This record gives sequence, structure tokens and C-alpha cells, in this order.
Amino acid sequence: MKIENEARLIVLDPKHGRILSFNADGGDMKIVLDGVGAVDGIVVDAAKRYMYWTNMGVNTPNTERFELNDGSIERADFDGTNRKVIVPAGATFTPKQLTIDNDHGKLYWCDREGMRVMCSNKDGSNVTTLVQTGEGDADRADELRRCVGIAVDVRRGHIYWTQKGTTRGNVGRIFRAGIALPDGATPANRADIELLWDHLPEPIDMDIDEENGILYWTDRGAAPKGNTVNRADITGKTMPEPQILCDGLKDAIGLTLDLKNKRVFFVDVAGNLYTVNTNGEGFRKLYSGDHVLTGIKYVD
Repeated sequence: MKIENEARLIVLDPKHGRILSFNADGGDMKIVLDGVGAVDGIVVDAAKRYMYWTNMGVNTPNTERFELNDGSIERADFDGTNRKVIVPAGATFTPKQLTIDNDHGKLYWCDREGMRVMCSNKDGSNVTTLVQTGEGDADRADELRRCVGIAVDVRRGHIYWTQKGTTRGNVGRIFRAGIALPDGATPANRADIELLWDHLPEPIDMDIDEENGILYWTDRGAAPKGNTVNRADITGKTMPEPQILCDGLKDAIGLTLDLKNKRVFFVDVAGNLYTVNTNGEGFRKLYSGDHVLTGIKYVD
């Protein structure tokens, strides 16, 4: 796959265990890598021409439950070669969305059944838990504790994450905390965690416009506020009511920003790829196919 001369969307398809690539209009679909399993989150290091992705592990047959502590994170070149496990199976339980801080050489992700927000160096070393919302099988059964989507605001020193809650439960939440663990705190006991929004339908994946201080996220819950793409200003002392950019999706999940052209790209598990402008105009479907699409990343 060559992406030097055009913008590309790298998209994950766990139904077929593939990493796909599209152009920014949703055409020219290519299979970048096959046999990657239950993939969920993806990011890129454009300078080194690496892509990183999470694998949730092996699910319980005929269910969407992941009950084994066998998640991992992998890396490969943009063309799918030089594939390498960097965070081995068991170092994270069910890794979901993944993001990257290239300036400081860090990966950040949410661990759903592990009930954690985690990070490591880009080579997979120094795996660290930043937030712990529960521990053990009893807590793991509580869906309110499960962390899913993540964004990092390096400029302001914050991590953001979603705890989606129960399916169609309207108990989803978005939290914020400092990137660094405060002195004397533990991941399970840190006083700097802020609850920003509560009683959301089912917030999932996130991305952030750091320059303008705007957070974007998908929500796969029930209408009218679910199955939407949302955004909100995060620079004030109080959080505003989220703005819904578009609705009518079919279990929305992955989301990525193209800030240069003021576009949001996103997918749903029904195999659809969409775009909308950051002001809510220009919503359209770019592609639909026999896939379950999860993670997505725009590469300029």
C-alpha cells in the first residue's frame, strides 16, 4: 500500500480479521493486512511509517464477550510488513481504542474488561496503568466500570476516556484526568478525576482538536442522542451540552479527525464509512460493505 501521494483512511475489520485502506472519498479499498483477529483501535506514526493496533483477544464463541486476559498491541509498517507484537497477550485484558503522543513517544489505550486506562512507550515497554476503575471478576461484570474510548490533550496535560455503560442504558460517562499520576496517588485512588458528562446513551470512541480545545466522540446508544457523532468545547470551567453533528448511524464506533480540511470520518459496526464536516454540514456515507468496522485513522 502506498500512501505517500494521497490521504488515506486506515480502517479495521474484525469480522474478517483485516486492516483495510480507503482513499478519503471511500474508494480504492485495499487489504493492507490479513489475519489480525479481533482488532479495535488503530493509530499511526507517520514519521516512522508505523501503524499500531489493538487486538481484543479471543471472544467467547457466538458472543461479544471477552473473558480471557489475552489482549495485545501490535505494530507494522504502512504496507503491512514487519509485523510485530509490542504489548504481549495478557499485559492488557481487552484493549479498545488506542491513541498516540508521537512527541513524547507514548501510546495510550483503554482496557475494557481490565477496567483501566493504560499507556506504554511506543516500543511497548513500560506498560503502566493510569486509571483503575475496578479489579477482579465481580467488578468486571459491572459494565459501568468498563473504559472504552480515549483521547489525549498533551497541550493541556489531560487524558479523556469513555465508560459506555450498559447497552442502550443511557448511563454512559466521559471523564478527564491529568496525564501524569499525582504524587501519592494510585490508579485506583486519584483525586484529579473529573466527571464531565453523565447519562449519555453509550459513548464510544474519541478524537480531539487540541488547538481549539474541542472533543469529538461517537455514541452507539439509542436515539435521539445515540448513534450519533458529537462534539463539545472542553476549555471552560463547566462543560456545555454536546453538539450532535449527525445521527442515524448503526452502532457507531471508530472516529478520526482531518483538521486541515475540517472533516470527521467515522464508521459503524454495520460496515459503513461516513464523513461530516466539523460544523455538522456535509454528512454523507462514503462506503458500505460486508464488514464489521471498528477503528479508523486518517493519514494525511
